[in-house]
Amino acid sequence: MNTLKYLQSNEFLLDVDLWRLFANLEELNKISLSFLKMFFETVKKHVSKSASPVDFSSVLRMFFQDDLCQTHQIYCLNYTSAIFYLEKLRQREDFGIYLKWCEQNEQCKRLHLPELLVAPLHRLTRYPLLLNNIWKRSTDETEKSFIQSLKEKVEKSIRDLEGKVKWLDNFQKFRQLQEVIIWPQVWDRDKRFFVPECLKQNLRENSSENILSSANRLLLHEGKLMLAESTRLLDVYLFLFDDFLLITKIKRNKKKYGGSDTSLMPVCPSLTPELQFFIREGGVCTVLDQPIPLDRLILKNVEPIQVTVFSLRNAFLIQHENRYRQCIALFLLQAQTETAKKAWMSQIETAISNYTTQHETKKSTAFCFPVESSEI
Repeated sequence: MNTLKYLQSNEFLLDVDLWRLFANLEELNKISLSFLKMFFETVKKHVSKSASPVDFSSVLRMFFQDDLCQTHQIYCLNYTSAIFYLEKLRQREDFGIYLKWCEQNEQCKRLHLPELLVAPLHRLTRYPLLLNNIWKRSTDETEKSFIQSLKEKVEKSIRDLEGKVKWLDNFQKFRQLQEVIIWPQVWDRDKRFFVPECLKQNLRENSSENILSSANRLLLHEGKLMLAESTRLLDVYLFLFDDFLLITKIKRNKKKYGGSDTSLMPVCPSLTPELQFFIREGGVCTVLDQPIPLDRLILKNVEPIQVTVFSLRNAFLIQHENRYRQCIALFLLQAQTETAKKAWMSQIETAISNYTTQHETKKSTAFCFPVESSEI
């Protein structure tokens, strides 16, 4: 951080946002160091005057009831965004030179910036251990009670923070997916549907992309599979959400839908390495068919003997039914390995089970479902 400040004072890397990368690190460092000094000062006084009791209460009260946890929370809430921003900056040559120079410094102990940025998160989770150890060694009941209440407060603060961090991480993940997943219009996806040019603009306003805008939706599993067509195997990428399954067609290109260069797009670090690599290569995922709600999805295992003639291995079948239990779509999928196939089938079965259980108890609640198929 100090090196970047120095460079910016000399008019280098001026467009790099110091806050987005390091947040309130300076304030956090100051408070943490102050806590450390006062903590050890208390210990030193006790050692020099062995008869005097160790009074940790005042130190702990000063920091844990006020600034320490709050300052950590501000930093931790920015962490995911900082890593996301760092991924974007690393693709620049000038920033790469700065980063390499800094990481070669012996003070970094061969750690890279992402590993250093996560350190305050780990420190926060250690505070309850510190408080617990002090509580165990305390002999004064009033002090023990006070330390216990502090420990519970810090643990609650960490739990609250974890929820906020997960929400932010999920939000950024879905924002990335919205950029990568392309939703073709129904007349482009299925040639059976004819729409005159004069009506297309009205229909485009009803965008399917809003399906992924819900902050409460969860991505449970994702990965690449092969879809068996009549004459070939097609590379597809599946996204299993907590309420529907989305099958997309992989398209590798250097230009994103809209013209911008996807190789320069920042990649959300919480996505799978496979999808991160695919995005960096300029890939997009074009929706192959309408989303399959989990309560309309039928999963069937395919035994090797059933498809030997087609040279399919590790295959399973996904059936999309409408509300009248009529089959409106079939997808014969092949995984790379038997283990991958079992993992997919297990994830889908669990997702269907959880979805069914949840909705049986909340039938009267309004949920955000994908729009029903026009074929129903």
